[in-house]
Amino acid sequence: MKQIYTKTGDEGTTSLREGVRVPKDDLRIEVNGQIDQLNAHLGIVRSMLGDDEVNRELIHAVQRELMTVMSHIATPDGSVNSRKLHAAEITAQLEQAIDSADYQGGFVVPGGGSQLAAFVHLARTQARTVERRMWSLHREHPLDGSIQVMMNRLSDYLFVLANEKE
Repeated sequence: MKQIYTKTGDEGTTSLREGVRVPKDDLRIEVNGQIDQLNAHLGIVRSMLGDDEVNRELIHAVQRELMTVMSHIATPDGSVNSRKLHAAEITAQLEQAIDSADYQGGFVVPGGGSQLAAFVHLARTQARTVERRMWSLHREHPLDGSIQVMMNRLSDYLFVLANEKE
């Protein structure tokens, strides 16, 4: 079995891509941790969607794109990342899903309906946290604008999906 621990982070640093060491509380690491948490929440939602193949596939596409976003965030400034972003395409898919949903408007108190809807709301709030933290990061380490648009649309999509699953 491959050894998972390296002991290189025991003194409070971790690596970006290309081996660049940064403090574990570097904003890039924080944002990637928030994205990782969002991806875990989305995994719970996707596992609970049952026969809702359309939403399962869209969430899976979002999860894969979040991994690419994390790679871009972890790429040191001035370096080139070979992983192509598909955030604009994902945004278009999210907008299509929002537009085709039977959303009647209004807010709901999470947890008043199904367990699935409550988990979708949890993912939505985490998507909002990621979006806010990305704007903080963008001031120090500019991000491709399509990423922030995708994050904004993702939280909208999750809001509509939660209401649909109530």
